[in-house]
Amino acid sequence: MVTGGRICPFCPGQEIRTPPEVLAYRSEGGPNEPGWSLRVVPNKFPALRVEGDLDKQGEGLYDRMNGVGAHEVIIETPDHMASLSELPDKQVADLFFASRDRINDLRKDSRLRYIIVFKNHGTAAGATLEHTHSQLIALPVVPQHAQAELDGSLRYYQFRERCIYCDILQQEMQTHDRIVMETDHFLVIAPYASRFPFETWIVPRQHGAHFSQVEAPVIQNLGWVTRTVLRKIDKALEQPPYNAIVHTAPIQDGPLEHYHWHVEIIPKLTKVAGFEWGTGFFINPTPPEEAARFLREVGLP
Repeated sequence: MVTGGRICPFCPGQEIRTPPEVLAYRSEGGPNEPGWSLRVVPNKFPALRVEGDLDKQGEGLYDRMNGVGAHEVIIETPDHMASLSELPDKQVADLFFASRDRINDLRKDSRLRYIIVFKNHGTAAGATLEHTHSQLIALPVVPQHAQAELDGSLRYYQFRERCIYCDILQQEMQTHDRIVMETDHFLVIAPYASRFPFETWIVPRQHGAHFSQVEAPVIQNLGWVTRTVLRKIDKALEQPPYNAIVHTAPIQDGPLEHYHWHVEIIPKLTKVAGFEWGTGFFINPTPPEEAARFLREVGLP
């Protein structure tokens, strides 16, 4: 496929334009050949590289280290024109299966501490290629934002002796005001005091800190739930750009009673500007109760 005068490196027949695949689901063909339904390749322009040593050093009051890690691209389909919400449930589930498999492989590297899986859909959300894909970045440190989420969850657990996310699930099931949809495995909510309009969380009913330990039936259901939520968002908001992020515990940690993995989907309907950057406060013109009700009422064929 040629777009904007450029050949798409993610389309079948263009495998030579990407680094060799590290994982692929295929019905025919050999490695780095057509016949795949999903493909994972190292990013050609990685933020971090596997090779090398961390070489931590101090420079006065500053610390520095080499950019050691991994940066991979999960190509979700060979169909250049399809978006994630348009794929069959199985292919959306395969995205999560591939993410789980790559996390479990990369966590064997003791230098790595945290792995984030995310999707940028649309130019306004940071996507640089039209062909639908997600990304996985393995880091040698736990990011500050993730650590703050872990620390906040731990403080709540120390005070209440319960997981805050499990308590959120109980609260939302009592009020139903912010529930978008639910299955045996997941509750989909517009979180209380959402930062962004139509911010949506997919939270597993069963407690677990590590996405990498989720079993196959749960991932299969996650594929259906994610596709359904994205279809609702597409229909309600006329196919907005969005970011989707898997929030999970650091890969070298054991079981954590205080943390609960989940997926956050954030449509890009407003901009983060000076007030937000300067204060950490967010102006959300759509209350989560209204967003949840609107998405609940979206009918799908």
